[in-house]
Amino acid sequence: MTLFGYIVPNQSALSDEQRARFRAVYCGLCRVLRQRHGWIGAATLSYDLTFLGILRMAIDEPDEERGVERCPTHPLRVHPYAVSAPLEYAADMNVALAYHKALDNWRDEHSAPARAQARLLRRRYRDVASLYPDKCAAIETWLREIHAIESRPPGDIDAPVNSTGKMLGELFCHGGGYWSESLRVMGDGLGRFIYLMDAYEDLPGDVRRNRFNPLKPFRDRPDFEAMCKDALTMMVADCTQEFERLPIVQDADLIRNVLYSGVWSRYVQIQKKREADSKGEE
Repeated sequence: MTLFGYIVPNQSALSDEQRARFRAVYCGLCRVLRQRHGWIGAATLSYDLTFLGILRMAIDEPDEERGVERCPTHPLRVHPYAVSAPLEYAADMNVALAYHKALDNWRDEHSAPARAQARLLRRRYRDVASLYPDKCAAIETWLREIHAIESRPPGDIDAPVNSTGKMLGELFCHGGGYWSESLRVMGDGLGRFIYLMDAYEDLPGDVRRNRFNPLKPFRDRPDFEAMCKDALTMMVADCTQEFERLPIVQDADLIRNVLYSGVWSRYVQIQKKREADSKGEE
């Protein structure tokens, strides 16, 4: 299960101001994670939930606490941070997703570090589940659906893709008020994009290790690459079209950087690696 590492900015296309802003919210999320869940919570920090925090801050425009600090991760330099109410929800969802990712990695790969992380996060997850039972139920339902799908022969791409979209849509729509449905649509598009991108990235390894991957039956099609790129483009377009309907001014270009460019960063890396591998075999 991969939900981290895809919703990221394209750092090379950010202005200095945008880069500083993203970093300040990233450090702010780390600060909130430490306050709410201790250092084990801070260890789950991700760009993906930083994006959700920035998006919600752009919609709500809440008061922000801004300052500078040193932390054990960066003890030699002072760095700015920005904190506001939406980051509390982003921090809790960060912990919930990290807990289930660790648990899933332990079950699937018998990873000892993942087992240890799941144990350390268990109490924190219970705290989150008591605050957001509907959100945690959505994550748990999604995992059960994915495990059931992955126990069958591959071939149905829509089922795991749509299940992931539904789950992330539920996480995105929290507290959105009038714009809740737009946030749900954005999360749904991103969730579907993430699942398919992860399957696309993992396909060569899954074929070698005989692991489940919904793209396996289609990999020998002559139009396989075009099929995957078209599907990914359509999924992220569902997200960006809905974003453009939102009355967002604050951090709008930073959010566009992530949605139009950053989410494709891994795809670009995959293409470069496969091209290099292909040249190495010649």
